[in-house]
Amino acid sequence: MVKLVVFDMAGTSIDEDNVVYKTLQQSIEQAGYPCTLDQVLAEGAGREKYQAIQQILQVFHHLEDDSICKTIFADFVIRLSAAYQHIQVKPMPDALELFHQLRNQNIKVVLNTGYNITTAQTLLHKLGWKEGVDYDALITASDVTNSRPAPDMIHLAFHKFKLTNGNETIKVGDSIIDIEEGRNAGCRLCIGITTGAHTREQLLTAHPDAVIDHLFQLIPLLKLVD
Repeated sequence: MVKLVVFDMAGTSIDEDNVVYKTLQQSIEQAGYPCTLDQVLAEGAGREKYQAIQQILQVFHHLEDDSICKTIFADFVIRLSAAYQHIQVKPMPDALELFHQLRNQNIKVVLNTGYNITTAQTLLHKLGWKEGVDYDALITASDVTNSRPAPDMIHLAFHKFKLTNGNETIKVGDSIIDIEEGRNAGCRLCIGITTGAHTREQLLTAHPDAVIDHLFQLIPLLKLVD
């Protein structure tokens, strides 16, 4: 029986028009390292953002230099703060309705993200979503030692809700890293969704249990594991 569903935030349950990854691209290019948004999404989606910078520079520029990464990350934080003053944020279609339906069935809803706590809370504040009303817990990269694809954030959710393993848990996310995170945590199902960073073809390379195009397509999958 499913007791917990862990949803990624941006691209999965929240639509923020990729502003974080667009800002990340700007900061990397400003430092003199050209990259496209597709490249940023391919290698950075789902990761903690400092790690995303490291990954992008390593893959596309064969560069491993912590001082450069720190400079880019500092610029990114400033740019993102400014971008968030004007960003339009909205829920993914039917996200809140799905959360309420799950919670009415005594299934816990956890939001997790490679963003830090400040960024994540800013998004939720703009949406007006409340912990204990619309979802049950928020777990971010700030809360753990190891970010995705390590299972630490999902394991923290297990601890919070007194689950001993992933057999009663489903992970839903829009990136390869989301699926790898769920797999590493031992989740019963790891589901990709095509509303965000990665295409269906990209998601399938991570061998998810299913790929969906709309959040409510999760409902019949829940019935398969009950």
